[in-house]
Amino acid sequence: MAASTDEELLLLILNSTPLVDGKPQDLFSDATAACATLRQLGGTGTFEELNAVRSARSLLQGVTRGELTADCLAPLLVGVRQVPYLTATRLDWRLSAPAHHQCVVRAVLTWASLRESAPGRLRPCANAECRLFLLDRSRANTARWCSMATCGNRLKARRHYRKTRTQPS
Repeated sequence: MAASTDEELLLLILNSTPLVDGKPQDLFSDATAACATLRQLGGTGTFEELNAVRSARSLLQGVTRGELTADCLAPLLVGVRQVPYLTATRLDWRLSAPAHHQCVVRAVLTWASLRESAPGRLRPCANAECRLFLLDRSRANTARWCSMATCGNRLKARRHYRKTRTQPS
């Protein structure tokens, strides 16, 4: 699987519990649709895989928010190996993990890779009323919101409203 697919998988898992109109949602509540999505992202699409992803979700969210330490992810990698193999032109590596656990392993490995190669770029949205995460790909690393159209615009509109209401006429 390509790195961008693994990043997409990680963001899917992290962002699968949004607040909609102030109420928590679970985007994995429709198991059939969630399994189809996991299959599209290179998973097996089984209910066993979905349960593994659901179990790992709160740990990944907590670590990314800084509420948990990274070592809580270690049990998700027990028994996982990278196995070398040769192609016609180079040495490559293949992930060895139970099939139903590969999406979880890929998400954890992607989280670790981003933490090392792009520190601080995977983070929670700056809107305190939002539970989503973003991967800042901007050159200056200044993105603050999961979506400028929703969170960013709302916060800027609130700030403008407060500013205009407090200024004397």
